[in-house]
Amino acid sequence: MLSKPVLEILGLHKKFKEIEVLKGVDLEMEPGDVVSVIGSSGSGKTTMLRCVNLLEDFEQGSIRIDGEEIGYTAAPQRRRRKESEIARQRSMTGMVFQQFNLFPHLSALGNVTLGLTKVKQLPKAEATAIAERWLERVGMAERRNHYPGQLSGGQQQRVAIARAIAMNPKVMLFDEVTSALDPELVNEVLNVIKSLAADGMTMLLVTHEMKFAYEVSRRVVFMNQGRIEEQGAPEAVFHNPQSKRLADFLKNAKF
Repeated sequence: MLSKPVLEILGLHKKFKEIEVLKGVDLEMEPGDVVSVIGSSGSGKTTMLRCVNLLEDFEQGSIRIDGEEIGYTAAPQRRRRKESEIARQRSMTGMVFQQFNLFPHLSALGNVTLGLTKVKQLPKAEATAIAERWLERVGMAERRNHYPGQLSGGQQQRVAIARAIAMNPKVMLFDEVTSALDPELVNEVLNVIKSLAADGMTMLLVTHEMKFAYEVSRRVVFMNQGRIEEQGAPEAVFHNPQSKRLADFLKNAKF
C-alpha cells in the first residue's frame, strides 16, 4: 500500500510586489523522503521553504501537510486562517535557517526546552529530558549549559537543529544551513543531517553543497526562475541533466 504524501505543494505562486518569485511550483514528499533543492540565487528556493513554514503568504496554490490545507482554507472560499491556527500548523514543520537565531541569554539546553514548555506546554522535567536527548543526538550534550556566545558557529547550528527537531515536526526544512559557517565547521553540521536522514526523518533541504545533496538525497529538485525545471534521483540529475540550464549550473560543481 502506498503511503500518502506528508507534504504536497500544488500550483504555488508567490509575488513580492510586482515580481513573481514562484510561478506554479508542484512538489510531493512521502514520509522519510529527503529532497534537496538546488539552483541559482533568486530561483525561489528559500521562498518556497518559507511558504511551507507559513513565514510568507502566498497568492495562489495550496500546501498540505498530512492532508491538511495549511495557511488558508481550501478554495473556493479561500481565506487566511486565524493566527492561532497558523501557529499550530507552523509547528508541523521545523525550520533551520542560515543564521542560528539562538537566544543569547539562554543556554543550549534553555534554547531547546523553550518551545517545548511555551508552545507544547510540557512540564519542565519532560521538556528537559527531550531536550537533553536531542542535544546528545547532535553531539552537544557536553555543552548543554554553554551559552551561544561560548559556542562555535557549527555548535550553534547543531543546537538550532536540536531545537527544531525536539518539537517533533512532520517535515524538517533546512535553508542553506552551512552558508554562514567557516569551511572547517561545515562537515560537522552536514554529518548530523546525514545521520537524521539515515534515521528516516522527512527533510526538505535548500543547499549549495552539491556533494552533500548527491550523497544524502532520495530526490534532487532543480529550480530556475521560480519553477521546478528538473527533478529526479541524484544520479540522473547530476550525471545526466536534461536541460541546458541545469547542465550549465552543474558545470563547475563537485559531487
